Amino acid sequence: MMDDYECIKLDGESRQDSICPVTEEVPLSIFINGRHFATAMISPDLRAEFLTGHLYSERIISSIQEMESLEIEGDVARAIVTHPLRAIVPRRPIVSGCGGIASFLNQSKLPRMDSDLKIDIDQAREAMNAISLSQLHIATGGVHCVGLFGDGKPIIIEDIGRHNALDKAIGSALMQRQSFDFGHSYVACTGRVSSDMALKCSLAGIPLVVSRGATTSLAISIAQRTGLCIIGFLRGKRMTVYCHSHRLAD
Repeated sequence: MMDDYECIKLDGESRQDSICPVTEEVPLSIFINGRHFATAMISPDLRAEFLTGHLYSERIISSIQEMESLEIEGDVARAIVTHPLRAIVPRRPIVSGCGGIASFLNQSKLPRMDSDLKIDIDQAREAMNAISLSQLHIATGGVHCVGLFGDGKPIIIEDIGRHNALDKAIGSALMQRQSFDFGHSYVACTGRVSSDMALKCSLAGIPLVVSRGATTSLAISIAQRTGLCIIGFLRGKRMTVYCHSHRLAD
């Protein structure tokens, strides 16, 4: 997931030739039932998990059973799904930075979660600590880390894009256990909780997300409608709960 590149490091008057580890970024062209769906810019590992999670969080499939086949050859992924009409959307890139989601956002049609999930402050801190141990991030400073907690062993994923990492975590859960209980799970992430992250959590039925970063007004608006609890700025003993605070136990 990383390559070494020659570089020059400057520190004040000091100048030194060096070798720097750099995170890999590769394209993945996605075809659904023979039709080009999107091209994603992702870290190169867990491509099948990414595609599975992305199609689930975009509501192209509603269960792993609706993925009839999946084939990946190099930088091309081909999937056959039960309901291909859901995938008829304009071609667009899925970028590694902000704005990775391209779904049309109709807030009147957002799902409402009825999960009774609650976690306590210690669980939130432990989740954030778990995703902060990424050796790839320590080496390169170039990836986000997302963890999916609450239903069995935690799933912790790294990717250049936080939304890509979330898709990979969702896809890993679906591929490991077809009956994964997203409604009693929660997400921890290193990047901010923007609208794409809030929407993916809501569509997947994940009722809580915690981050050491900020959130956005649109993410809060989505969360208020769907029942998603957003906790931001979790750093040490501090955190900010933006909505649905009943999911954080006293």
